[in-house]
Amino acid sequence: MDADVGTYPRHIEPTLRAALADTPAVCLIGPRQAGKTTLAKSLAPGRAYVSFDDASLCQTARGDPAGFVAGLPDFVTLDEVQRAPDVLPAIKMAVDRDRRPGRFLLTGSANLLLLPQVHEPLVGRMEVVTLYPLTEAEKQRRPGAFLADFLAGRLKPNIVPDLEPTEDLPARIAAGGYPEPVARDPVRARQWHRQYLRALLQRDVRDIARIRHEDDLNRLLELLALRTGELLNTSGLGGDLQLYRDTVDHYLAVLERLFLIRRLPAWHRNPSRRLIKTPKVHLVDSGLSATLAGLKVADWLTQRPRFGHLLESFVVQQLIAQAGWTDPDLRFWHYRDKDQVEVDVVMTQGARVWGVEVKASATVSPGDGQGLRRLAERAGRDFQGGLVLHTGSSTLPLAHPQLLAAPLKLLWSL
Repeated sequence: MDADVGTYPRHIEPTLRAALADTPAVCLIGPRQAGKTTLAKSLAPGRAYVSFDDASLCQTARGDPAGFVAGLPDFVTLDEVQRAPDVLPAIKMAVDRDRRPGRFLLTGSANLLLLPQVHEPLVGRMEVVTLYPLTEAEKQRRPGAFLADFLAGRLKPNIVPDLEPTEDLPARIAAGGYPEPVARDPVRARQWHRQYLRALLQRDVRDIARIRHEDDLNRLLELLALRTGELLNTSGLGGDLQLYRDTVDHYLAVLERLFLIRRLPAWHRNPSRRLIKTPKVHLVDSGLSATLAGLKVADWLTQRPRFGHLLESFVVQQLIAQAGWTDPDLRFWHYRDKDQVEVDVVMTQGARVWGVEVKASATVSPGDGQGLRRLAERAGRDFQGGLVLHTGSSTLPLAHPQLLAAPLKLLWSL
């Protein structure tokens, strides 16, 4: 059962309602404890509800999936479906016989699209909606319109400060977005993160993969927390942990399926080149990452390089979550060329390209935006605009007609 999200709005809700209105089966996926169960129940309070966290129900469904599905009411919510993946082919058959919209609402704490044994039944019959931990906009009960305004070109220079400086940024990063620890003091929140990870590795991992040594998986995640926002070096990770590269690759896939990490692929003008360039790795939740890396709010000034990488992961998560209700077709990348010129986040929709750089400083200098200018050259006519996000309070023009420097605070004030 997910933690109570209280009165926080979940901006993905209209997307989920729209899917249920025209699709027979809808699956709400996302990290455990992100609020999926609460959201699913709030959409249809009188709807039949079955949780596969109930061991007896889970065993029954695994033993006779066709009989189990046949005995369900016409409209039902099945919670934590990754624990009983054998029901998915039976749901496929039920949907093929009766395609009334909204019949099955499934939730899953693993990314079912990355599980080979359950992907096939989903194709063409099920819409998948992702619920991430709370965004800063949701925590502030704001509309979460930053990404929409940026993509539409509605952000304009405003040299006179119209926002307060982002002094609480380190606390926001360290808190993360899981609803339950957000309401706790920092010490109790870190304890929650540790218990959460322990339970996840001991229970949910077994539902999706065979792991011989759970401690190795935990050590890998801790190492990734120290290297979040950096290029993924699988061989280096294997050497540091004394694990075979194939084992590291397998563990990375497991962590990705559980929404603990994400790999951000490299953008290149030539799509075929994107497949061979090195991705970046980000932990999904900055609060969990801060706990694993041992970073606290007081470390903001003394551990600036490490906090800078964590800030980058924090912004990536805010943007990807906002894309869920703004433009689900938006794709995310990073950019790095042979001259080591980088852009933290590249967003594409078809051929159109946008870029975002993240700066843990309130000052903007003439050299800021170098990576965005290089990206604009590479993208040519397809380049739509770029932002340097900083901790100051003004939106400033940069030395390029399509570039702005804007406050990070816009992520949760719009």
